[in-house]
Amino acid sequence: MDYGIAYVPEDRHQHGLVMDFNIASNVTLPILRKVSRLGLLDPRLEKKIAGDYSEQLRVRAAGLDQLVNALSGGNQQKVVLSKWLATNPAVLILDEPTRGIDVGAKAEVHRIISDLAARGLAIILISSELPEVLAMADRVLVLHEGSVTGTFARTEATQERVMFAATGQDR
Repeated sequence: MDYGIAYVPEDRHQHGLVMDFNIASNVTLPILRKVSRLGLLDPRLEKKIAGDYSEQLRVRAAGLDQLVNALSGGNQQKVVLSKWLATNPAVLILDEPTRGIDVGAKAEVHRIISDLAARGLAIILISSELPEVLAMADRVLVLHEGSVTGTFARTEATQERVMFAATGQDR
């Protein structure tokens, strides 16, 4: 975080959220110093920051006091994204950002990622879903057994080329 890098983990339940916390607390958890005065949490500032991100990412919830364990998978993922965007990162690493969410929520997460990239945020997208990679990436790096086996510009990346590289085969 000190270097401007934020990481959205693959497993939002175990590593991305505190499931028994509400939306506002989850969003502001990594920026507690920013929402505290003299070591005491400023609830109005916490709600303002969480509200701004929840509105921007279109989190559907009863309110900022709703526990994240009561949200859908897609809305939980938006809270995780909000949490790390609140740190104002220079680089956002997204590890399997659409795993375990429905098709509609996937489209919304893809919209959010595209909007962030269009605003100039550097994004590293880690995904095992090839259609997602081909649709979202400007450049594709393929790893096989810990080594880079292919680097493709968006215009060069095809399913066939990426799969050959992913399996370690030479064309």
